[in-house]
Amino acid sequence: MDIGTAKPDAEARRRFAYHLVDVADPSDEYTVADFQRAGAVVLDRAASLGDRLVVAGGSGLHFRSLVDPLEFPPTDEAVRAQLEAVASDELTRELLDADPAAGEVVDLANTRRVLRAVEILRLTGKTPTARSATSNAAAVRDYRAGRPFLAIGVDPGEVLPGRIEQRFDGMLEAGLLEEVAALAPILGRTARQAVGYKELLPVVEGHSSVEAGRVAAIGATSAFAKRQRTFFRRDPRIHWIPWHHDVDVLAGEALEYLERSAGWSS
Repeated sequence: MDIGTAKPDAEARRRFAYHLVDVADPSDEYTVADFQRAGAVVLDRAASLGDRLVVAGGSGLHFRSLVDPLEFPPTDEAVRAQLEAVASDELTRELLDADPAAGEVVDLANTRRVLRAVEILRLTGKTPTARSATSNAAAVRDYRAGRPFLAIGVDPGEVLPGRIEQRFDGMLEAGLLEEVAALAPILGRTARQAVGYKELLPVVEGHSSVEAGRVAAIGATSAFAKRQRTFFRRDPRIHWIPWHHDVDVLAGEALEYLERSAGWSS
């Protein structure tokens, strides 16, 4: 999944020490919990050596799974399949019977979240109210980190839509459609839902045109970016700097913040 995930190329990986690249096959069900466990090994090793690492890109949830004490309850495919066959109102009733206050921490109008809450309840016996009352849950809500870090966000402003389109067209020119076609037979559930791959799969399967897939992928990327911007904007620990077309200007502002906050230097 080199092109669609914007994986660093061989030259970049020769120049810098990258971690968590090529750690899973496209057929794997690689969850955020898996990512969190693998990331913890890297971060703990770096901390023991006194090394500083840069966490770049990724979703807000993946970022917080590394720096905050997020807990991911177990899942079970058999239990999930059973619950998916149950009417949503029955699932809501089961959840409220076990936890009358569940509506305060679970969006009962969101069928997917209700199903997940019932799955956790069946597997662990823990109600949403009980899980939200733990010290780790309180730390996550209050943005109290489990690890020390500094975070910088780049606000793209009005240039974002154009850059998303330009970026995706560049991926198509680099061979993304051919990459999706080659991987289609082995893509697992996680990979098939990845933005770009999900929208191009109907194209390689002959159910959609390239242009329709392109438009769908750009739209999905834009929607994802909007959700992630909202997610990150809630985090008071992130220092935001405005977008600039000159990468040296951006790097200079970022370094100035790091120097001022933690004594980093170039």
